[in-house]
Amino acid sequence: MKEQNAEKMTYRLEADSLGEFPVPAHALYGIHTARAVANFPISGATIALFPELIAALARIKRAACAVNVAEGLLPAELEGPIAKACAEIVKGQWTEQFVVDIYQGGAGTSTNMNMNEVIANRALQLLGKQLGDYASVDPIGHVNCSQSTNDCYASAVRLATYALNSRLVATLEKLVDSLSDKADEFADTPKLGRTQLQDAVQMTVGAEWGAFATTLREDVQRLTQIPGMFLEINLGGTAIGSGVGATTGYRNHIVDAVANEFSLPVRAAPNLYEASWDMGAFVLYSGLLKRLAVKLSKLANDLRLLASGPRGGFGELLLPERQAGSSLMPGKINPVIPEALNQVAFRIFGLDTSITFAAEAGQLQLNAFEPLIFLSVHEGIVLLDAAITMLRVNCVEGIMVDTEHCLAKLESSSASATEAAQFLGYKEAARIARHAKSAGLSWSEALLSLHPK
Repeated sequence: MKEQNAEKMTYRLEADSLGEFPVPAHALYGIHTARAVANFPISGATIALFPELIAALARIKRAACAVNVAEGLLPAELEGPIAKACAEIVKGQWTEQFVVDIYQGGAGTSTNMNMNEVIANRALQLLGKQLGDYASVDPIGHVNCSQSTNDCYASAVRLATYALNSRLVATLEKLVDSLSDKADEFADTPKLGRTQLQDAVQMTVGAEWGAFATTLREDVQRLTQIPGMFLEINLGGTAIGSGVGATTGYRNHIVDAVANEFSLPVRAAPNLYEASWDMGAFVLYSGLLKRLAVKLSKLANDLRLLASGPRGGFGELLLPERQAGSSLMPGKINPVIPEALNQVAFRIFGLDTSITFAAEAGQLQLNAFEPLIFLSVHEGIVLLDAAITMLRVNCVEGIMVDTEHCLAKLESSSASATEAAQFLGYKEAARIARHAKSAGLSWSEALLSLHPK
């Protein structure tokens, strides 16, 4: 390592197999990260924006360090500083040091090396050594000992997704509770049920909202059950599942160490070669997110329709008035919360397509596009989590029903014809319904005019 005489010694030179490369003098990352920053100036979204991934990867490194020390693969005096560095990262320290773009080639190698270098240099600081003194703590030889990006990054992505999903489930449960509360509140409010936007049969507002709650409760159940597949990891498989570079002792203990680190029932994949390239879990999970988005978007559509007008449309629901709806039309209030939810749903559909293509594009023993898969899943969960909370707090909890308008719509509809058909017959009930429509009468008025007492 040398110092570069540029701008008051603001850079240090590090070397790898490709040669020397400048690194900011006070950076905790090193040459591999610096090369990645130069190579991938794409989105501007760094891995620092994905704290669940950063924390999961740091915790895996801490568990690996402990196993390596126990197996005699690392000097015992390195365990303390490496573990402390990992603990600091898990708590959110040194976020600014995770600088590689989330869009990157190399199947996550740049992310893995960014982590290795930050841990190594922070450990060097704790030992009173100079940054870049890799003879004392080496990012690859020590921090990455017994590991490959193929297994530690892949495992971190899965454990981060599991953590994100747990948060989404909790948020969705709150919305289900709010929908259920509305179902109870409007349980005795009659209204017109519709099929194909046409008058159908009588129902209650409570029944309509109870159906909303039920359909999303199903997704709570699925999102609780299926993500357990992310607890199956390929640690110990190193490169492509071969286990090369890892001792038998390390391979036998690393998964249990990670399970203890996360306090989760983490288990080893039964076939490490398959686990190194298969993205099926993400395809399935993305399908669940899309399913949830479809249901939420349908709910948003219904809210917009039922609140439409209010005088020229259905006008049954009264949504909370969140903001003025037009710069031209005075008094206009738009259903902005459901509209925003619709747009989130549309984005989820696109992310699912990205995940599908990225999963399919894997070749042979590795999928190089796992960064995009995680980015897409992460974005989908974060968007849904925020949008669901927005819907609950800014819309659902404040919704009211125009009871009189619901009743008037019901009485002026042909809904009673369906029930009357059981006694009058389908043909006669249809005749009365047509008469009511042509004469501008309610069902009861039309019935009396054709069947006077």
